[in-house]
Amino acid sequence: MAMNAAGCLQIRQYLFCACLLVAGLTGISGCASKSVASGPGGSGAEIVTDSDEPEARKRARIRLELAVGYFEQGQTTIALDELKQSIAADPTYGEAYNLRGLIYMRLNDFRFAEESFRRSLTINPRDSNVMHNMGWLLCQQARYPQAQQLFSQALANLQYGERAKTFMAQGLCQVRAGQPADAELSLLKSYEFDAGNPITAYNLATLLFQRGDFVRAQFYVRRLNNSELANAETLWLGVKVERRMENRDAMLQLAAQLLKRFPQSREAGAYQRGAFDE
Repeated sequence: MAMNAAGCLQIRQYLFCACLLVAGLTGISGCASKSVASGPGGSGAEIVTDSDEPEARKRARIRLELAVGYFEQGQTTIALDELKQSIAADPTYGEAYNLRGLIYMRLNDFRFAEESFRRSLTINPRDSNVMHNMGWLLCQQARYPQAQQLFSQALANLQYGERAKTFMAQGLCQVRAGQPADAELSLLKSYEFDAGNPITAYNLATLLFQRGDFVRAQFYVRRLNNSELANAETLWLGVKVERRMENRDAMLQLAAQLLKRFPQSREAGAYQRGAFDE
């Protein structure tokens, strides 16, 4: 369910965009992908074809694919209806419960979201995607120790392909929990896996700026402001970083962009007032 980060208006909003924080939907719309072990003397795994998939699972998968499409379009009620039919066709389909959890999380119904994620983990206890999603859900409820335990369990799986996203979510959760040093380490790891993620870059630069490491903060925020993902918040952070480093020309250049591109923003107003501590 990949979505361009520019689809969110501000970095502050990025933190709560399910499109960037949830994991585990990218492979749902594909065909059956499990392998069947070859018999004695075999040299590998046999490719699974449509005929290997039970009819009930095939019906459930098709309904789930439809639900994913509706979810991506923001049509949560229709997506839930498709999921009901998917689960009715195959109650052991863990991916359907994962998506149901994401939908209820979007609807801020945390109780049903958690119930859905737990059901998915009962079926697939080693599913790191579901651990990530449930960890982010618990973080939103300020249940930080439980959230961190789930993030750690997800990351312990070396085959997990969404490590950048989970390190990012872990870092954001640690910021909320008042653990800036741990958050910085998590965001650095996320950045190593995905240097193009604007959420990671902005929050990492912010943490570095707050603890007075202006040179490193400048590195991360400059890269972000030189990209198409720059916005009022990133430009304002850049202004403050350059000001603290006494780079007047760079500061004025960023300020000019801020005032021209986002004249009605809170950040533009703060600059005009000279409120650099905001």
